[in-house]
Amino acid sequence: MNRYIVGGAVRDRLLGRPVMDRDWVVVGATPEMMLERGFRQVGADFPVFLHPETGEEHALARTERKQGRGYHGFAVHADPDVTLEEDLERRDLTINAMAMQDDGTLADPFGGQTDLEARTLRHVGPAFVEDPLRVLRVARFAAQLAEYGFTVADDTRELMRRMSDSGELADLTPERVWTETEKALATHHPSRYFEVLRDVGALSRVFPEVDALFGVPQPAKYHPEIDTGIHTMLVLEAAARLSRSIAVRFAALCHDLGKALTPRDEWPRHIGHEVRGIAPTRELCERLRTPKAVRELAVLATEMHGRVHKACEMRASTLVDLLERMDAFRRPERFRDVLTVCHADAQGKPGHETDPYPQAGWLERVRDVVAEISPRPLVEQGYRGAEIGEKLRQERIRAVSRLKAERGLPQD
Repeated sequence: MNRYIVGGAVRDRLLGRPVMDRDWVVVGATPEMMLERGFRQVGADFPVFLHPETGEEHALARTERKQGRGYHGFAVHADPDVTLEEDLERRDLTINAMAMQDDGTLADPFGGQTDLEARTLRHVGPAFVEDPLRVLRVARFAAQLAEYGFTVADDTRELMRRMSDSGELADLTPERVWTETEKALATHHPSRYFEVLRDVGALSRVFPEVDALFGVPQPAKYHPEIDTGIHTMLVLEAAARLSRSIAVRFAALCHDLGKALTPRDEWPRHIGHEVRGIAPTRELCERLRTPKAVRELAVLATEMHGRVHKACEMRASTLVDLLERMDAFRRPERFRDVLTVCHADAQGKPGHETDPYPQAGWLERVRDVVAEISPRPLVEQGYRGAEIGEKLRQERIRAVSRLKAERGLPQD
């Protein structure tokens, strides 16, 4: 019985990246042998065991054979006779199909180290096409390794195009799609994920709302990049610079989905795109089954980003209405996340990548001042029901008017 570190841990060690988790493959063992050594079995579909001391996953060497469509259409064979090379052969990319012994000896039957040095993402073999999720995984690895300059090999790109055209991407469960997307969004360059998917024809099948933005023009006066799809990728990159929040980054991806629905005879203007974008944003979130907090932020940022951009020009009453509509007093963190998405939107243009966003600071100051106004004195004065709400609103408007006067801003 021999064990080897496999997959990402080997790849990252050779790249000089931090190794966060280690996965092991065990060759020449049976489940009974693993249990006798104190390992705890956790795998349901194939034998996976947790080390009794480290808790690290140890999977028995196995082969997989495609028998049907989708993720569950595989026959798994785990047996002591399965070799290390046979186990590595079922993996997706050559850079993930290397194994290393405890003493550092490298097993690399498919040229992963060469591709690592060449910064190439290349499939291991013809079995790559058997799992449609691998299209998304390659795109995700392109995002994770973007800072190293990795590109997709031509033959792998062609396979990914064929897989996209086959229709099997429709068999992917929402959970698997969201898992890969969430990992991609967490990288330093999440736009690379969507660019690779578009390059191989998968974006239109998995994210049709995003794909529809490419080719939609915007006014060059405000958007030197013109193309809405390109702008969205730039906004996503800006969001990644400003925040590590997955929800913020996903909202940045969704914020302009309504521009794909603008009638062509109105191009390049997109009046009302914020409201038009609510429905496709909700549809995308529901299809991916995103977490509730992700969905709520995406919808709110889509609807409100145009108004937030105009905050420094708003009347006091309009500012109060905006804060109330955004639920800024009860949910200040989500409110700040919307401001971050809007900041990213402002920076998502060539030449504006480091621009400040005064609207955010102004709205936060307005919110803080307004939040200090309590309804309690109104209750003590005898006001009841709707009267309290109206009086409270008037107090808030007066407070914002005073703040505008202190700042030297035009009064209503």
